[in-house]
Formats: sequence, structure tokens, C-alpha cells
Amino acid sequence: MLRPTGLTPTAFDTSTMTVHTILKMGDPRLLRVAQPVTEFDTDALHLLVRDLFDTMRAVNGAGLAAPQIGVDLQLVIFGSNERNPRYPDRPLVPPTVLLNPVITPLGAEEEEDWEGCLSVPGLRGKVPRWSRIRYTGVDPYGDPIDRTVDGFHARVVQHECDHLIGKLYPMRVRDFSQFGFTEVLFPEIDAAEDD
Repeated sequence: MLRPTGLTPTAFDTSTMTVHTILKMGDPRLLRVAQPVTEFDTDALHLLVRDLFDTMRAVNGAGLAAPQIGVDLQLVIFGSNERNPRYPDRPLVPPTVLLNPVITPLGAEEEEDWEGCLSVPGLRGKVPRWSRIRYTGVDPYGDPIDRTVDGFHARVVQHECDHLIGKLYPMRVRDFSQFGFTEVLFPEIDAAEDD
């Protein structure tokens, strides 16, 4: 299917950027369960996707969920074709727009690793996540997405999809001795990159 130009996740025109305020932990809107997307390939949906990418890029995010900007829809974006200064040693994750996602763990194995969140600025915590997952859903055109992933890619997807069920990563931290300020835990990361 042909896609209109300018609506892909990699399109980035700073002259028309719309950067939204990201809700912070404590805002009750972050605790809601998001509603499924029911209309696809609409101007409003494509504009929302563009706004999410503009907002994510403006703050060097690895991903962003619609609820983080106050939009109560099951829509997440993640990934980039460039290294992320907030996660400089992590592998690239392909830019993705995922609507109405379903995550299925492939096995019981978990991995703990450090996470941060644009809604929880300046903090990091070690979070357990399934090591390998399958995620399904659709893109903004209603076309199916079905991927099996592991490692950082699996972690990013699980983190972003948690926002759709009203969960922030600190709710998953098991050992609070592994939770603290980024500037203390990771002094090599510029504090401005983490807020």
C-alpha cells in the first residue's frame, strides 16, 4: 500500500514541530487504562503520531505512549535510526508506531535492567521484564504488526505498553536499593538529557 509522504515515523520537519507537555508521575491521567483505537488512516491519527514523534525526539526519548501527553488511546511509538543519548550503549530499535498492542511472553525467563521514563524524569530503576516477547497490533493504517523480539527491543515495548494499562516503571521495581537519581547512578549521562 502506498503511504502518503510526511506521515512516516522518520519524517521530521522542525518548522512544523508540535511538542506536547509530558505528564509527570502523580498525574491521575497516567493511571487510566487507555481505550482502543477504532478509526485508522485519519488525519487526526496521523497528526497525533507526528506530534508523538516530535515530542519524543525533543526530549531524546526511546519511546512515548499517547497517555503520556494526555491522550487516552492505545497508541505507542518507540525506536529510532539514531543512537539515543539517554541510552547510549543500547542497540537501535526500529522506529515503530503500534496501536492496540498485545504482548505475549515467550517463556518465563526475565531480565532485570535499568529503565528511565519521560514521566519520571531524573530517576532510574532496575525493572524486571520478560526476556523474549511476541507483540501484535496494527499500524496507523490498520495493517497488522506481528514481531518476536528480545533484549532492549522487548524491554522498550513492554515499558511503553505499560502506560496503556496505567503502570509506570517504578510500580514494577522489586528492589528499591536499585532505584535512584540518574545523576548519581549514571554520572556519565548529562542530567539535561534525562529531564
